[in-house]
Amino acid sequence: MQIRGFNGFSYADVAGELSLTTASLHYHFPGKAELGRALITRYAERFNAALAGIDDEGGDAPAKLRAYARLYADVLRDHRMCLCGMLAAEYQTLPAPMREAVIGFFDENETWVEGVLAQGRDEGALAFEGSPREAARLIVSALEGAMLVARPYGDVERFDAAAERLLAGFAET
Repeated sequence: MQIRGFNGFSYADVAGELSLTTASLHYHFPGKAELGRALITRYAERFNAALAGIDDEGGDAPAKLRAYARLYADVLRDHRMCLCGMLAAEYQTLPAPMREAVIGFFDENETWVEGVLAQGRDEGALAFEGSPREAARLIVSALEGAMLVARPYGDVERFDAAAERLLAGFAET
């Protein structure tokens, strides 16, 4: 799904990748929507664990934002897209439970970034107009968009440059 999207893969693709039969896969996930929802849940859990890892490392808000951007860059380096970014492009064709999970992923990310931005503003390390919530939405959206545009070029440096420029705009001068 991170390469071809939800509409671009089949049970046969997944079964082949896992050396299972499609019948075995259907036993655990009766429909493609259930499989998709499970994959989003697993991806979100792993992403949230990575965010917790960033928090555990401590550091100031600018360092946390750079580490957050690196999460996206690392996915792109593996020639993949953020799963929920990929699914957002297919949003209108997704089953309702998957739509809810995609929105949940972005809401959780925005909440985490919002907290980092509030911390940075309180510490005097970050400066920005508007609320931390609005700024968090900008950062998440811009990083997802930068991934999407860098992908056809196969150019992670293109993403890195966009992310650096974006985050530099939040640095206290």
